Order: sequence, then C-alpha cells, then structure tokens
Amino acid sequence: MRVTARDVAQRAGVAASTVSRALNTPGRINEQTRQRILDAARELGYAPAAPRSAERKGLVALLVPDVTNPFYFDIIRSTQEQLRTAGFLQLLIDTSESGTTEAETLAQLAGVVDGVILSATRLDAPALREATARLPLTVINRQHEDIPSVLIDIRTGLIQAIDHLKALGHRTIAFIAGPPGSWQNRWRWKEFEEQVLAQELRPSLVGPYAPTRAGGAAAADALVLTDATACVAFNDLLAIGMLQRLRQRGIRVPEDISVVGCDDIFGADFSAPPLTTIAGDTEQAGRLAASRLISTLNGEAPRNGTTLIPTHLLVRESTGPVRTHPSLR
Repeated sequence: MRVTARDVAQRAGVAASTVSRALNTPGRINEQTRQRILDAARELGYAPAAPRSAERKGLVALLVPDVTNPFYFDIIRSTQEQLRTAGFLQLLIDTSESGTTEAETLAQLAGVVDGVILSATRLDAPALREATARLPLTVINRQHEDIPSVLIDIRTGLIQAIDHLKALGHRTIAFIAGPPGSWQNRWRWKEFEEQVLAQELRPSLVGPYAPTRAGGAAAADALVLTDATACVAFNDLLAIGMLQRLRQRGIRVPEDISVVGCDDIFGADFSAPPLTTIAGDTEQAGRLAASRLISTLNGEAPRNGTTLIPTHLLVRESTGPVRTHPSLR
C-alpha cells in the first residue's frame, strides 16, 4: 500500500497538516519537529506525488555559478532534500559564472523541468524578468520584488566586521570586489561603503576579481599597493587566495594586514591563519527557496518578495590590531 502523509504524521507524532507544512513551508515550524518529520518520511519511504498535470515532469533545476565553490554545498544538499521529499528530482547545472550561459540554459530548460532555483544568478533584471515568463523561478542571494527570493543578508555581519576592525585600530578598509556581473557584489560594496563611512573610516575598492583563490592571489598583489590595513573580501575563496598569496610575499596576516571573508565556507577555519568571516545559514536559504518554489508548483499563488537570512561575524585569527611599523609599500 502507498505510504501517505497521515502515515508519516503518525510515525512522527504530529498532525497531517504539520507534515504538509514541513514539506512545503518549513519556515512555519521549528527545526526539531521538521527533522523528525523528514526522518519519518525517509524511514517509511514516503514520496508524495505533487498534483500533476499532463505537462508535469517531476524535475526542478538548480543553477549555480560554480559547483566547486564550497559555499554552494549546503544549498545543493538542502534544496535536493526539500525537493525530493516533495516528489521532485533535482537537476544540478553549473553555469560557469556566465550570465550568457545561464540565459541559454534557462531557454533550453523550458518544457524540460517544472521550475528552476537560481543561486547567485548573474542575469541582469530584464533577463531575469524574461526567464520568469517561461518558468516558475525562485532565486537565492538576489533581491527582486517580482520573484520569490531568499537573501543571505550580510548587513548585520558587515556592521559587526567594521566595528571589529575599527576597534582593532584600522582606519582605511578595502572591499575586495567579486565578479562585476554579480548583483550581490554590487550590493555588498554599497553596504560596505555605507557602513565604513558611517564609522568615519575610509573605504577603498579593490577589484573586481573572479571569486576564486586565483582571483584572491591577484587581489592580494593589488591590496598591498593601497593604504588599507584591513579588507573585507566578496567571498571566502577570494580571501583564502589572498592569505596564500600574502604568505608567499612574506606579508603577515594579521600582523601586517587583516583579512575578513564572507560566507563561512567549509575550509575557512582550516586556512592559515583561520579566516575571520561573515556567516549566514546557507542550508536554510536553500530549504526556503525550494519550499517557495514547491508551493508555486503545487498551485499556490507565488509569494513574491524577499525572505532575509541574518548573518553574524565569526572572529578567528586573520584579523588583529593595526600594524605600528612603517608601511609595507
């Protein structure tokens, strides 16, 4: 006999309506209850069949700019878990940091998948609106009033990072910019500049660079030519690449330069030195993005607008007091 939501509810000790919320709108129940329901669903082999039309494929695509970036690991896992529990198979696609590739891929996916989750999309606003005309979408780390979106909101963590660096005596702080086609990069620089100026400090912009360790090496060479004694990097991969290059050049972190990353990826605490970084719950971001898309695919009216995921600063060993010896340059 087919396992039903009522069977899952009985196993988990909850109401059937709670099972539905756990699978479709997880933000409405606590994490402990949600996990108990997911465990019960797996134990019983529950695979709900979403209401299907003749066109329903049972496939949802997740597009990420760089599948090798550890930032996306938790997003990939959490969206896949949420979609599988709701009866969908996830198709993972790497768009190689290219808005053109992303747009072409979305055009090819029309009629192949039921919907798409875009993580850190490189599409501009007109291309994003065009994509929504073809497929149901949700986006992660992009704000758009006409599309359901989930944004890891760096503002609180960034304020903490600037406060932290100011307390250590830093007065000129650089932002190491990421890819120029990234909405998130432009937003992070805007928020960074506002916060630094609000603290009566001097902001400096270095970049843009590819959000990779190789990009970080180039950024480190440029940073030492500025007056900045500390920096906040667009992401952790850039920051880790900087740490490696600065060490090669004999520049000490944090004694000579302090470095702050963003995202708290796997390995950030293994770097040399362990990286101070701005952290947010990427797993929750993926789960919420998937649940909002599932609701749309199940016939509910799309809930447009942005859900914000808060962030905080994790202080490790890559930040320290401003140097007191003469400039490195």
